[in-house]
Amino acid sequence: RQALDDLGITEELACELGITLLKIGMVWPLEKEIVRQFAEGLEEILVVEEKRAVIENQLKEQLYNWRSDVRPRVVGKFDETGEWILPSTGELTPSRIARAIAKRIAPFHRSEDIEQRLKFLDRKERALEARHSSIKRLPWFCSGCPHNTSTKVPDGSRAMAGIGCHWMVLWMDRNTETFTQMGAEGVPWIGQAPFSKTKHVFANLGDGTYYHSGILAIRAAVAAGVNITYKILYNDAVAMTGGQPVEGSLSPARITRQLQGEGVDRIIVMTDEPDKYPVGTEWADGVVIKHRDELERVQKELRLLDGVSILLYDQTCAAEKRRRRKRGLYPDPPKRVFINDLVCEGCGDCSVQSNCVSIVPVETEFGRKRAIDQSSCNKDFSCLNGFCPSFVTVEGGEIRKVKPGTGAALAAEGAPWQVLPEPELPPLDKPYSLLVTGVGGTGVVTIGALLGMAAHIEGKGVTILDQTGLAQKGGAVISHLRIAKRAEDLHAVRISAGNADLVLGCDLVVSADFDALSKMTRGESKAIVNSHEVMTGEFTHKPDLHFPTDELRDLIIESTGAGNAEFLDATRLATALLGDSIATNLFILGYAWQRGLIPVGETAILEAIALNGIAVDANSRAFTWGRRAAVDLPAVQKVIQPAELPESHRISESLQDLVERRAAFLTNYQNAAYGARYEALIRKVQAIEERVFPGREDLTLAVARNYFKLLAIKDEYEVARLYSAPEFRHKLAEQFTGNYRLKLNLAPPLLSRKDPETGHLIKREFGPWVFTLFKILQRLRGLRGTPFDPFGYSQDRRHERALIEEYEAILEETLAKLAPHNYEIAVELASSPTKIRGFGHIKEANIQAAKICEAELLDAFRQPDNTKSAAE
Repeated sequence: RQALDDLGITEELACELGITLLKIGMVWPLEKEIVRQFAEGLEEILVVEEKRAVIENQLKEQLYNWRSDVRPRVVGKFDETGEWILPSTGELTPSRIARAIAKRIAPFHRSEDIEQRLKFLDRKERALEARHSSIKRLPWFCSGCPHNTSTKVPDGSRAMAGIGCHWMVLWMDRNTETFTQMGAEGVPWIGQAPFSKTKHVFANLGDGTYYHSGILAIRAAVAAGVNITYKILYNDAVAMTGGQPVEGSLSPARITRQLQGEGVDRIIVMTDEPDKYPVGTEWADGVVIKHRDELERVQKELRLLDGVSILLYDQTCAAEKRRRRKRGLYPDPPKRVFINDLVCEGCGDCSVQSNCVSIVPVETEFGRKRAIDQSSCNKDFSCLNGFCPSFVTVEGGEIRKVKPGTGAALAAEGAPWQVLPEPELPPLDKPYSLLVTGVGGTGVVTIGALLGMAAHIEGKGVTILDQTGLAQKGGAVISHLRIAKRAEDLHAVRISAGNADLVLGCDLVVSADFDALSKMTRGESKAIVNSHEVMTGEFTHKPDLHFPTDELRDLIIESTGAGNAEFLDATRLATALLGDSIATNLFILGYAWQRGLIPVGETAILEAIALNGIAVDANSRAFTWGRRAAVDLPAVQKVIQPAELPESHRISESLQDLVERRAAFLTNYQNAAYGARYEALIRKVQAIEERVFPGREDLTLAVARNYFKLLAIKDEYEVARLYSAPEFRHKLAEQFTGNYRLKLNLAPPLLSRKDPETGHLIKREFGPWVFTLFKILQRLRGLRGTPFDPFGYSQDRRHERALIEEYEAILEETLAKLAPHNYEIAVELASSPTKIRGFGHIKEANIQAAKICEAELLDAFRQPDNTKSAAE
């Protein structure tokens, strides 16, 4: 019916054309008499149904024996020539149905409305194919999720995916391929194994699926005698569908006994807490319990075994931990992780090790660093495995709560704020379509529920469709809301292509995705979008991932038309005013309501918030602050006291400022001569660039940043200095309060053991006494580079000093041969140290990659050109 409406086919026109409609209530078995009465006198029946042809096949069977001169033609999934019309796969949208209807009635009727609608759909598809967002909001494992660790496989191995949250590993670059229906995990290997050069595979299998039917897959693998290790991921909850308990009395010990009874001989249990099992736990014979830190080694052992083996990975679901901790049902260790971003190199190894979305980027004067989002951290602590000395363990104390609004904001609420004008709400002469977009877990679905209840309170018709899928794991959430005067006016719950009256964008990325853009019409749709930058899960393995704010904004503006899209950093405003980012969505709803873009009244919305019964006061205030922002945004911004940025987070606004700050930094790093050495080279580059390319400073900027990076080696003295600096304690105090103890996670070369397999240094925890040592050590930095420097003889330090000399030599050659044809290459060449990040083996690997790139650029730079060099 929505498709007919979209084509401009009213009931009157349908009667005139001879179009009639039958809605089937029970699709199987199909009632014969109703169908035959409906079919009499018709030339053709178009069957519209989701997924497989259940109605269509029955209909054809029931009409089969009619005389050919009275039997109507029946089409649905295919037409009479065998071409697809309404496929079983994909979403059956009103737009797709409208195309099918228009094509089928074309021999009988054509109209300008239909032609225009079809042309609009064609234009929309071409436009979206031509331009689309370069970033996607894919679902990801929660921070602290056990699957972040459990789904890893050693180099040279591959895994098969299963049904559950762990299925998301398919797009996480962990050498996991293919998946099956529930209960057939790993079974394809039974057929593949005899024909594959691969000797062994891993198969991921969730505990819920194991109990449901997965044990049969294991039984089949045992019977077939294939080499496979089932990783049974025991997380104590059916997390993918909301955290329900696994039905039945399932436990790790019982699983081991069941599997031993199935004929599995080798079973290893891995956990983050090996000591948690009570004495007397009845494990199967021969079961070994290991800490998850040994996962790599254990998997390498298991892949060499013949037959079926089991790795039972036991760690509670992170989302369940959070829920249970809130209810006091699960231990909450008084321990947090903090990153000293001045020490951090931004290499991303912590994200690689943890795959955790609570590690977020921080843009500083010295490049992109990392921080821990304490509000989402689930205390998994696997980020500590990143080979980096910037991680601090904070034991005791509490997170410093952000106060709900500054004194000025609270005073503004208490004092009579200017009377807010009542907006003119949208008329409901036709159904109003509102698309809400956002990130799973931030309350997007709640917005739809509140508006739906508000519409119900006012006696209006409303439909809500929440498209979440796996999006409760931080992926894209889209809610379709359609509001009308009467329920009878609403047909499809999905918003048709181009039919959104308003896109309420709680997330910039999702608002600029295909699904949202396809609902917008230039000149007709409005958009209110939260412009706050929230990195996607891809950031965990792409440390330099760019957040394309301008690109996303342009896509939305292009789809709505100039003047129809508004962007504001609702997250920053709501957090500063109300003390919690969860208030963002109600804030932006209030903003849109005040703009006259929500077709329900304020009274009904506030009543719906009250009926919801959760954070009623905070949500009501967030809605009101959104209204105020829509009336006078500058006035709202004035009552927010901006947080004082640490000096290292203040970005230089000019080349001179950038150079002076770095020269001062290097003076503190070593001495005045060291700072002068840096500044002298930068001024030399600047003078040559200005002479050869007046007005350009790209090369000078590149050298200023990267020469500094090479000079400011984060050796033992520098790490000690940065931990002894007041800025470190100031940043700690901004996040934590109370009595807390600090511990560091370090791998000092002179004191650390090496991993016998990898040869890498092993990190270990150092107590608060290390800060006293740091105060002494930072005073000894004058020894750096002298014969009395005990650290200067290590391979790392020698290599780092050599990099400085090599860079200076390359720069000398670059400046001597600088010319118009090689200027851009010279800038790239000067920027090559950007890739050199990290510590120890991480830095060494990055140096090798940077040197390969540098060699290619140097070769390109040295290519001759017919013109004489500009420097000459």
